[in-house]
Amino acid sequence: MTTTTPAHPLALSRRRRWTVLAVCCLSMFLVGLDTTIVNVGLPAIGRGLDVGTRGLEWTVDAYTVVLAGLLISSGALADRFGRRRVFQWGLTVFGVASLACALAPSVGALVAARAVQGIGASMLSPVALAIVVNAMPDPRERAQAIGVWASVFGLSMAAGPVTGGALIAGLGWRSLFWINVPVVVAALVLSAVFVPESRAGRARRLDLAGQILLTVTIGVWVGILIEGPRIGWTAPAAQAAYAVAVAATAGFVWVERHRREPLMDLRLFRGPLFSGAVLGAVAVFVALNAALLLNTLYLQHTRGFSPLAAGTATLPMALAATVCAPWSGRLVGRGGPRLPLFLAGGFLTAGGLCLAGLDQDTSIALLLVAYLLIGIGFGFANAPITTTAVSGLPPARAGVAGAITSTARQVGAALGIALAGGLVADTGPAGLAHASRPGWLLVAACGLVLLLVARAARPTPPARNETSGTASAARTR
Repeated sequence: MTTTTPAHPLALSRRRRWTVLAVCCLSMFLVGLDTTIVNVGLPAIGRGLDVGTRGLEWTVDAYTVVLAGLLISSGALADRFGRRRVFQWGLTVFGVASLACALAPSVGALVAARAVQGIGASMLSPVALAIVVNAMPDPRERAQAIGVWASVFGLSMAAGPVTGGALIAGLGWRSLFWINVPVVVAALVLSAVFVPESRAGRARRLDLAGQILLTVTIGVWVGILIEGPRIGWTAPAAQAAYAVAVAATAGFVWVERHRREPLMDLRLFRGPLFSGAVLGAVAVFVALNAALLLNTLYLQHTRGFSPLAAGTATLPMALAATVCAPWSGRLVGRGGPRLPLFLAGGFLTAGGLCLAGLDQDTSIALLLVAYLLIGIGFGFANAPITTTAVSGLPPARAGVAGAITSTARQVGAALGIALAGGLVADTGPAGLAHASRPGWLLVAACGLVLLLVARAARPTPPARNETSGTASAARTR
């Protein structure tokens, strides 16, 4: 099947190109927001649906696991059937699933609806990036657009707790999902008016076996981390889960190595720049999601904060990400990803270490400083990671880098929730602070990982012939 783009991107005016970016950023803000906005509402959801911490973990991870598992296939569907079309399908599925979440009568129904939300979100993330890249033919403008795109996604995740706290205070926890509906409607209208249709010159075949194995691999490993403390790490059920996880992982590697057009080309990981960027993406989102979950449970259960107060406490994190994300994009454009990655790693490490000795009476001032440092680190991280992933590959594969990095982010989000939740799931309010200390050390360790990635990153911007492949990759992958 061979198709061509109906209108060459050069035909788009500068205003139209940046309008396309704004529409895609709106959808990405929605996807990122829903990854973290639920965190601050977990205690309220638990009370409303009579469910404990472990069940609440699934309301977050059902979304992120499905999103991570389907991102790459959704990009391939968009290449085949049209990026705008799949983008609009994703918005529709996401909106309908949000309504189901808002009306969910039980935690089981909520988890199922969250999984469907993840299906819709998977059609937005890589497709939005491909649309943006296709609309920006100039390498310098494209680099700026990718920086803005990555920054908006990061900002949306940092802003989730503040937004969620305000919504719960005024309208209850179901408003966390109702709020998506008008945003989805606006994005559907704007995409129909402003976003041009585009397809790949040659659509890739769908790797159904690889897709199933990847989803099972991610889901079972995350499930082990969530349920392991409850069922026992050496229980027969746990051992069976280990066997399934190992078999799925080995099967995925075998299938991908023998496919002509694999879902995930494992040869890409031979490049140290690309591998480092993927590892960095996982580390950043482990740190963010672990920090947000531990903050929510500590402030509301141990300190007695309301959801609004707990969300407001993370305002320094959101403000820092807001300021530092675009700054990071400019630094990447001027001098490459190394400096922003060093800053991201240093601030994340410092923020995690601030709370490594957390107790019931830790001063609010120290908490706010820690959240500020983590927000600065997170704000600096996303643009250089995306740029490093793209610049670390040959031009023809640069489009695939965005999809794999997006998958890595969501895997990190799922792992962060599972790891942090496992530390405190069976702990009462009095012991929660002490139980969460390893979680803050985990945040610091993620910062150290970024410092290692920074050492391997290129100190200067990628050459023109490397970045220029991004647009063609989006059209030909």
